[in-house]
Amino acid sequence: MKFNKPALTVDEQLDLLRRRGMTVADRAVALHHLEHISYYRLRAYWLPSEAPATHGRDHAFRAGTRFETIIDLYSFDRKPRLLVMDAIERVEVSLRTRWAYVLAHRYGPHAYLDAALFRKATRHAKCLTRLQEELERSRETFVLHYNQKYTDPELPPLWAVSELLTFGQLSLWFGNLVDGAARVEIARPYELDEQIIGSFAHHLAYVRNVCAHHMRLWNREMTIGMKLAVRPKWLGEIFNPELPKRIYNTLVMLAYMMNRISPASRWRASLLALLEEHPAVDLAAMGFPDGWQQAAIWQLRS
Repeated sequence: MKFNKPALTVDEQLDLLRRRGMTVADRAVALHHLEHISYYRLRAYWLPSEAPATHGRDHAFRAGTRFETIIDLYSFDRKPRLLVMDAIERVEVSLRTRWAYVLAHRYGPHAYLDAALFRKATRHAKCLTRLQEELERSRETFVLHYNQKYTDPELPPLWAVSELLTFGQLSLWFGNLVDGAARVEIARPYELDEQIIGSFAHHLAYVRNVCAHHMRLWNREMTIGMKLAVRPKWLGEIFNPELPKRIYNTLVMLAYMMNRISPASRWRASLLALLEEHPAVDLAAMGFPDGWQQAAIWQLRS
C-alpha cells in the first residue's frame, strides 16, 4: 500500500480529534500545545483511549476522552523520566567505580587492555576501539595530562578511562569479563547476583536512552528487559512478573540500588510524592500491581 496521507495543519489536527470524539475545553490552548508538541508524539498517550475499530469508525475515542487529560498525562510522564535519570546517574557512576577499582586491584591499572581477561576477543576489540575514539575526541583535563606526561602505555589507567564510558559501553565491558569472581566482587556492595547486575546494567543503558530522547515511559513495553532478582527473597516478591518489561520493575530495582548507593537520598520519597500528586494516572499501565504500596521497599520514605 502506498502512503498518501497529507500533512495537516494544527487546526486540521484538532478538528480531526474532535470528529473522532475527543472533547476540547479551550481551542486556543489546545492549538498552542499542538504547535509545540507533535500530534504523533501525543498519540502514544491517547491511544489507550481509542475504542475498538468498527465500520466507519476507525480511531474513534471512548466517551469522556478529553484533550486536557491527555496533556496532563503527557506532563506527568516528564517527571518520572527526570527521577529515573537521576537514579541512573548514580547507578552508572557506582558501577563505573566498582568496575575500575576491582580490575585495577586484581590485574593492574591497565587491565582493560588485556584481551585474555575477556570472554570474546572480537567484543573486546570493538569496546577498546570505541574507547580509543572517545579518548581521541576528549578534551578532559585528566586525558590531556596523561598524554603530556606518559607514553607507555599510550592509554590512561582504568580509573581515568572509566569516566569516558557510556552506560552501554560499561555494560558490555562488565558482561564480557571472563573472571566470574571479578564480576562477583564488582556486584558485592549491591548484595545481588552478578548476572542480575549485568542484566540490569544492560537494561538501564536502554532506559537511559529512552529518557535522554524524551520518549514515553508511562505505558512503554521496554524493548530490552532485565532478569528479575529472586534473592534477596523479599525483593524478588516485589517485582511484577506478569508485566516484566514495564517501568515498575525498573523503579523497584532503582529504589533498591539507591538504598545501597545513596541511602540518605530522598529519591523514593520523591517518587511516591509524585504518584500521590497524580491520582488519575493509570499506574497499572506502568506495571504497578495491585497493593504495590504495601511492599517493603515502598514503605521506606527515603
